[in-house]
Amino acid sequence: MFQQTFKNIDDILHKDAGCGSELDYVEQTSWVLFLKYLDDLEKDKATAAELTGKTYTNIIDPEFQWTTWAAPKLPDGKLDHNALTGDDLADFVNIQLFPYFKKFKASAESADTIEYKIGEIFSELKNRIQSGYNLREVINYIDELRFRTHAEKHEMSHLYEDKIKNMGNAGRNGGEYYTPRPLIKTIIKVVNPQIGDTIYDGAVGSAGFLCEAFDYLMNSKKLSTTDITTLQKNTFYGKEKKSLAYIIGTMNMILHGVEAPNIIHTNTLAENIADIQEKDRYNIILANPPFGGKERAEVQQNFPIKTGETASLFLQHFIKILKAGGKAGVVIKNTFLSNTDNASVALRKELLTSCNLHTVLDLPGGTFTGAGVKTVVLFFEKGKPTTKTWFYQLNLDRNLGKTNPLNEKDLEDFVELQKTNGESENSWTVNIKDIDQTTLDLSAKNPNTPEEAALRQPTTILKAMKELDKQTETILNSISDLI
Repeated sequence: MFQQTFKNIDDILHKDAGCGSELDYVEQTSWVLFLKYLDDLEKDKATAAELTGKTYTNIIDPEFQWTTWAAPKLPDGKLDHNALTGDDLADFVNIQLFPYFKKFKASAESADTIEYKIGEIFSELKNRIQSGYNLREVINYIDELRFRTHAEKHEMSHLYEDKIKNMGNAGRNGGEYYTPRPLIKTIIKVVNPQIGDTIYDGAVGSAGFLCEAFDYLMNSKKLSTTDITTLQKNTFYGKEKKSLAYIIGTMNMILHGVEAPNIIHTNTLAENIADIQEKDRYNIILANPPFGGKERAEVQQNFPIKTGETASLFLQHFIKILKAGGKAGVVIKNTFLSNTDNASVALRKELLTSCNLHTVLDLPGGTFTGAGVKTVVLFFEKGKPTTKTWFYQLNLDRNLGKTNPLNEKDLEDFVELQKTNGESENSWTVNIKDIDQTTLDLSAKNPNTPEEAALRQPTTILKAMKELDKQTETILNSISDLI
């Protein structure tokens, strides 16, 4: 039912003059969905309070509650035909509803409350659905949805993820919001966060890493009430620069079950990393910072290693904001391993000296739909320098793409071998003392492939020649003994 509802809503928005793309469809569906979700949440809280003999006070004033303006019902449960529509509905939403919800940000007790999130979301959004008649149709469809049971919320969160995925596949700048979920789940398995850890993504996008980490921890063991409170309030943190991504990320976390996500709408790179103090640091970093962005000179001044490359600035931020002993899984372009410019060499040096880069996962092209770049995942722990790095090259017998995406089974061998840093056709270990100490080139060159074996290093060839000389000498000596 949910899937058909989303399709019907997209068809309506496609006809509306104010919505021109899949990005607009997701944004506009999100705010209406959010208000319906809030209505169900308030009903749940009222029921829970009643069962314990308490009284629940609604967050939202009566005239702005869903059942008053969006879906007033007749005694038989059917929609009241006098419900607002057309220009009356559009005017109410634009002139009264949005300004009312914007005020929540200023009046909320703190930033970790759902009231604050309501205010922040409606401060960032505007209603783009120009026709009040189209808006009425959208509201009617969303009113049919229910968020009361765990199963309903679970199904809705998956469908919302599908919408984000479709938005990424639609091109434009949508792809930067979506990291393939099998890859995220694999990164989380390797990093293995625990309840009590603080988990951070400074380029949060659609909050895929935080949502999956929440699911991972929720299913990690039998949770106490304290554990659940810890996960709800003191575990997940994110920052996002773009308004739409911020809205989608916040909404995605709410649908996954985090009631008031600690996501801030800010430009992470505008913060000077010299100002980061111990209280600002996190135990775990999970992130896929934007590829290929170029930052202005004033942003670069916030970092000791000056570069216009967005991902390189994010990596400096992550190293600095990680606690001693903290763990990270970060996706980055594979050129980071071998670029010879001064900034890249300096950044590799910083990573290798301040952190233990214990694992590099080399991903095939096509892992990211619509992005031709090749990527790697860096797994590191802060506090000890790197002595050895284990590499795994993901070689698949098919080309990845929209119709043939990466799946968790593709990554099973990596997860299993990573536990012991085992050597295989696809994996090998590099001693950092053996790499060029000037360039610190970490290129993921698999020595176990036939191509690499055929192109041996001069030192390897000389060593083999010496060995052959020894064997020849032994044979000649044995022959002379016989003579």
